[in-house]
Amino acid sequence: MKKHRQRQIRDHEQENALFGRRAIQAFIGIIILTCVLIANLYHLQVQDYGEYKERSNRNSIKLLPVAPNRGRIYDRNGVILADNIPVCSLEITPDKVQNLPQVLIQLQKLLGISDQDIAAFNKAKLQTQAFKPVTLIAQMNNKQVAVFSVNEFEYPGVNIDAYLERYYPYGASLTHLLGYVGKINDRDIAALKKSGKYENYKATRTIGKLGIEHYYEDLLHGKTGYETVEVNSHGRVVRTLSYVPPVAGKDLKLTIDINLQLYAQKLLTLQQKDPTTGLMVTKVRRGAIVAMNPKNGAILAMVSSPSYNPNLFVNGISSKAYAALLNDPAHPLINRATLGLYPPGSTVKPELAAAGLTTGVITVNTIRNDHGWWRIPNSKSRKFRDDRVQGFANVDIYKAIEDSVNTYFYQVAYGLGIDRLSMWMTKFGYGQHSGIDINEDSTGNMPTRAWKMARFHRPWMQGDTIPLGIGQGYWTATPIQIAKATSVVAEDGIEHRPHLLKDIIDGKTQQPVTFADFKPLSSVPQKDWAIIKKGMELVVEKGTASKIFQHMKFQVAGKTGTSQVYSLTDTEHYNANEVTEHFKDHALFTGFAPADDPSILVTVVLEHGGWGWHAAPFARDIMEYVLLKPTLRPQADELVQQPSPSLADLTKMSPVATTTGTPAPAKAD
Repeated sequence: MKKHRQRQIRDHEQENALFGRRAIQAFIGIIILTCVLIANLYHLQVQDYGEYKERSNRNSIKLLPVAPNRGRIYDRNGVILADNIPVCSLEITPDKVQNLPQVLIQLQKLLGISDQDIAAFNKAKLQTQAFKPVTLIAQMNNKQVAVFSVNEFEYPGVNIDAYLERYYPYGASLTHLLGYVGKINDRDIAALKKSGKYENYKATRTIGKLGIEHYYEDLLHGKTGYETVEVNSHGRVVRTLSYVPPVAGKDLKLTIDINLQLYAQKLLTLQQKDPTTGLMVTKVRRGAIVAMNPKNGAILAMVSSPSYNPNLFVNGISSKAYAALLNDPAHPLINRATLGLYPPGSTVKPELAAAGLTTGVITVNTIRNDHGWWRIPNSKSRKFRDDRVQGFANVDIYKAIEDSVNTYFYQVAYGLGIDRLSMWMTKFGYGQHSGIDINEDSTGNMPTRAWKMARFHRPWMQGDTIPLGIGQGYWTATPIQIAKATSVVAEDGIEHRPHLLKDIIDGKTQQPVTFADFKPLSSVPQKDWAIIKKGMELVVEKGTASKIFQHMKFQVAGKTGTSQVYSLTDTEHYNANEVTEHFKDHALFTGFAPADDPSILVTVVLEHGGWGWHAAPFARDIMEYVLLKPTLRPQADELVQQPSPSLADLTKMSPVATTTGTPAPAKAD
């Protein structure tokens, strides 16, 4: 027992000794490993710090937005009106370029960049954050792309960016209708942020500014996609890690017929020989033409002349070019069809007749003995004169419309009074937005008592009402408003909204668009519409436009109008041959055909065109173009060479001058 206890004690001592030796060995090992680790950390963090920092900076992961393809715009027959074409631009990211001024000098020499482009880049650079790319060349040609691609490695931070750019193949022919896209500016960004749409535009260069491009921006733009990429220190993509494709914008099909649009535009041009040089020059008439289907309000053509090339604005128009447009005395920037304000003249007499007949101010049997002038009853007011000095003798409602007898409608305006007159004309759309689907749409001015008090701080007088009977005085309207009002007559009181959009195309799906009609004028009896339209038929059969509509293959109903540019006193006279062009009155015509079942309505305004019937040939030509067999219609490529029969007719027809030496009447229609 004793020996066994001693053996146990000896074993314990031996184990302690063994543990001590092993602990020392382990401690030494830990020290050695710690030293090795410290040495490696020193090597990584101190000796090779610069190399590894450069490696870490060399590649990075970025989330890049991908711009969607903008939807195309087509005419009613599928012809492309607004397209997207591939373009290469040269982009510079300033904070990735060392010695930027020197690089610009080298690139200018290498690629033949103009001083203007360099100046534009420097200006844009000041307005852009340094880490964002700035465009140096907006549209590179093939040679520039090839040359830079070979030398790209020498220019870190400089890249070629391929994208789709908006292009308008018909140039100025559709500007006031399509509008255009332009570079996104600070105002656009603020509006996008306010509407919560900014994130969807981070990769987009342009946005709709005017016309259809602006009005239907949400449909055309699409949805931005994203890709996760690895880029090197030069900002170039090494590989794509993930990709969420963008959703393209929807295509739009319009109600416009491009061949009719070009034809209408052609009518407003005239080839003339310059008396000095003997060369043929093109004269552009100022004015507007609106052609629409009165059954549904679809706009078939809408021309504002003169116009301008929208492609100038896509990448940003130069200050010089914009100043030239802005200072052009012909004002090409104004959409005359929807923003041009003109006294509607006698084109409103059918609508005034509807108001007079419905309210009982006149009847179909009302006859006035016109002796050339009219005065407010029981007063010593000024004489409101007719266009014929000797008058028209006995006049009923049919003849009043046929010959555009001013004195008859002075009486109608007087009988209605300003309150009823303005209320009724508002029902026809005057004094309101037409509802056309572009934002450039003026209300014009349908005067009221309240309007005059607010505008001039004066009460309304009876003498203010009388000129409204012939569409003059304080009354102004746009061509699209006149067309809309005429369509209400053509449709027996149904007011269709004028519109340009026909279908929305999403991939292979084509969805027709419908526009709600306005409340019809049900208070006007059917028999009164028949009276008014018969009077308008007489206008083209034997009235103020009869010379223009002879030998027609279909019946037309229409109304001429003369919009006074300046007023005449009782002692002044008007002779169109004696005044300069800018003092001549505006010529207007509005009408529809076939008269018994209209499918085409045309409204024409010719600035300083003289007499109202001067605008009628333009409407006649468009009606014939639409209603005759399609085989007789000129196509777009033929219109360039086709002369304008309307203007040829006008050169043969001289305006009728009034007799001098007598008080001047209101202008003839």
